[in-house]
Amino acid sequence: MVVTGEPPGSLEEELEEEEEEETAPEVIDYLSLLDVLRVSTIMEDVIDQLSILGYIIPVPYERKQSISQKASHEKPSAVSSTRKLSLPLSEMKQRGQDLILKKPTRQTIINLETLKKIQNDRQYFSDVIATAMKEMQDFGSFKSLLEALGRERDNRMNFHEAITREEKGRRQIKFLQRQLIDVKKERQVQVQNGNEYIAHLKDQLQEMKAKTNLENLYMKRNTELQISQTQKKCSRAEEHLLEEIEEEPACDSAWFVEYKWLDSSLGSPGIPGVLAACVAWELLTSALLRREPVFDALQKLRMKTEEENRVHTEIELFLKKEQQIREYEQVIIEDRLEKEKMRKKKQQDDLELKSIVKLQAWWRGTVVRREIGSFKMPRKEKEDIKDSKGKEKEKRRGKK
Repeated sequence: MVVTGEPPGSLEEELEEEEEEETAPEVIDYLSLLDVLRVSTIMEDVIDQLSILGYIIPVPYERKQSISQKASHEKPSAVSSTRKLSLPLSEMKQRGQDLILKKPTRQTIINLETLKKIQNDRQYFSDVIATAMKEMQDFGSFKSLLEALGRERDNRMNFHEAITREEKGRRQIKFLQRQLIDVKKERQVQVQNGNEYIAHLKDQLQEMKAKTNLENLYMKRNTELQISQTQKKCSRAEEHLLEEIEEEPACDSAWFVEYKWLDSSLGSPGIPGVLAACVAWELLTSALLRREPVFDALQKLRMKTEEENRVHTEIELFLKKEQQIREYEQVIIEDRLEKEKMRKKKQQDDLELKSIVKLQAWWRGTVVRREIGSFKMPRKEKEDIKDSKGKEKEKRRGKK
């Protein structure tokens, strides 16, 4: 049988025996025969009173059989003393059970638990006294009683230590809750600052995009205008050259006549060769001088055409590079946004994990502190603990 707490009604006796143990913890006195008879009589009286108390206290229906079995194993003296009061005790038990059935459910549950605890303590105290009485009758000592008191004292010290640990855990939980609130506030401030910074960067990005779009539009229109002007100039120069070429055939025909005359004259024996060569050189020089502006105009036209082609190629390269830069910029922005989103998600997961761990610790402390479920204890035990604490403090003050 597992026993927690201390038996009811034994606080004063335990305090007296503790004082006796403090004075002489190792000395065990053997009582005389007269003292043994006197103490045995007192113990039998106590056992009888405990048995009567067990029959008076109302118990749940499912506990009747177990209690009757325990009562059958008690001392014959207790049984003989209870036989005389069997009729009124049964009536009192019936009345107590009727009172239990008439009470509300919650109060009934609390009373049943309290009565169960009282029955356990009564049975434990009865067993201890019976064992001590038997030992006293056989050996004239009460060593088992001292051992039982020592066990109860150890249990009480363990209970006090558990209460101290619970209070310490409660304070630590409160400190962690305050720290969690501070961390949440800091995180909220950081998230707000980050959102503001992201909004500022988005505004700057929109401004840069608008500015680059305007610059690209301006450059495109400027290049188109330059190309159209160059094409107009080239078309005008081409028309001018065509007009000049149309005017040249008359000169070419005159030069051809002169060339024929010169060829015929060089073949005739009447004209000297030197004179014919001079005339041919002059004719060739004059023809080249007349053709030189045409050659210059054609060369300029070719140079303009090459310049126009070069400008076209440069514009195409510029547009391709601009498109590549835009693609690279879009990829970089998307990558940065994805990394930022992953970082925030990781921070949120870590924060949720820490919050869950702290919440679990807080809930465990709350369950133990408020005595929910299997951690619930009877009120009688709490009051006995408080009384024992107060008496221990008064005792220490008196010693000081």
